[in-house]
Amino acid sequence: MSKRNIFFAMILSSFLGAAIALGGYATLVETEVTNQIQPVSGNNPVSFTNYVFDTTDYVVPQGLNFVYAAKSATPGVVHIRTKYAATTQSNGARNPMEDFFRDYFGDRYDRREGGPGMGAGSGVIISSDGYIATNNHVVDGASEIEILLNDNSTYKGEVVGVDPDTDLALIKVDAENLPTVKFGDSESMQIGEWVLAIGNPFDFRSTVTAGIVSAKARNINILARGGSATRIEAFIQTDAAVNPGNSGGALVNLKGELVGINTAIASPTGAFAGYSFAVPATLVKKVIYDLKDFGAVQRPLLGIQIVDVSSALAEQENLNVLKGVFVAKVNEGTSAAEAGLKEKDVIIAIEGKKVSNVAQLQEQVALNRPGDKIEVTFIRDGKTKTVDAILKNQFMTTEVVKANSAFQMEGATLEPVSDTYKEKFGIKSGVQVKSIEKGKWKEAGIEEGFIITKIDKRPIANMDDLSASLNGARGEGILIEGVYPNGEKAYYGIGW
Repeated sequence: MSKRNIFFAMILSSFLGAAIALGGYATLVETEVTNQIQPVSGNNPVSFTNYVFDTTDYVVPQGLNFVYAAKSATPGVVHIRTKYAATTQSNGARNPMEDFFRDYFGDRYDRREGGPGMGAGSGVIISSDGYIATNNHVVDGASEIEILLNDNSTYKGEVVGVDPDTDLALIKVDAENLPTVKFGDSESMQIGEWVLAIGNPFDFRSTVTAGIVSAKARNINILARGGSATRIEAFIQTDAAVNPGNSGGALVNLKGELVGINTAIASPTGAFAGYSFAVPATLVKKVIYDLKDFGAVQRPLLGIQIVDVSSALAEQENLNVLKGVFVAKVNEGTSAAEAGLKEKDVIIAIEGKKVSNVAQLQEQVALNRPGDKIEVTFIRDGKTKTVDAILKNQFMTTEVVKANSAFQMEGATLEPVSDTYKEKFGIKSGVQVKSIEKGKWKEAGIEEGFIITKIDKRPIANMDDLSASLNGARGEGILIEGVYPNGEKAYYGIGW
């Protein structure tokens, strides 16, 4: 073979070797890539780890089963639709949450601006015979309430009772064998624990969102806007997405148990921006069953004015503690006074449960009823002490308070204002002097029929507001504003 032929044979062999090598490499690479990424097809769909294919086949991380909680609780959460009759703007008492919820719901919260309005929210069925828990602001002032169940059945709802101080309400529908959501223990919940919010945001029915408990016993100063000393804020804070329409819906744990009633959000826009707030289930259960059994909340009070302990307060008052509740004043004749509590005491526990702030103390006290005896642990002069306090109601008794019941104070018999006068004067609520005898009221010049609408410029929406304002002002003067049945407005100063 000539040298020229040998040269061409070598070149041809090199090309053939390279082609074989490249072909083998490509085959190996294609096989490897095919093993890593499966093509998407109708027979082999891509899925996420917690995607549910059917009612039995799902994959979730161990101990994090959202599916069970959602399936068990969702049937017991209802959609609430409300209608509001045309009303006129009032200069009298008003819902302290109204401004907030007008921003929160936007145009749908149009209850006092002329024409009829409509609203929407959520509720939780707590008993199979038709009792439903929700927020007071969801049904407040509604002329009609429609309840839409998860199975699309509808019922007319009737308000059994409301409690503005916790923003809770109880509704009844005429039905039996309804699905319910079981109460859980909100006190045992831990920060960081997973929860689900179930409700009807933006009219999207049966929506479920997930988040964690971000904080407990949170006071956001939303209920206190009315100025009442009996407002209770001890919200569970979560980052589960909650939007307009979720109010009154369920916050549940991973067992599907009710741990809160979703109530509000922290938002600069009116839509969810990171945090939502729920009334804890232990408080919900107490308030709702009070409304069911008595038509009114049996509200226990210690009778003290309190503030959170801070580093500045601790330094100012020479306290030896940085957490707890500082007693600024003890009102005369109250449970606290009779138990021996004094100004500058620092309360650190109720019934053995630590209280680090006002919200925690209010919640622990509110779980009881007037007549109950509770153990109060406090620090005085650097020493820890414990006393028993027998709780009283807002009228300084231990008797059961019925809805719309009258009470006597300083020679006057007072009762909630009638619907007739509400309509006549365009006021939502107030307290009327039914009869009057010798005492502070008569000495101030107040006459029978006078309707109290404000005390020290704070709206008086109900009997709780009145008693709280008067009991908190003992030893001081107060300014009372109101109107007589003939339309005459009047102002009185009383040394209380």
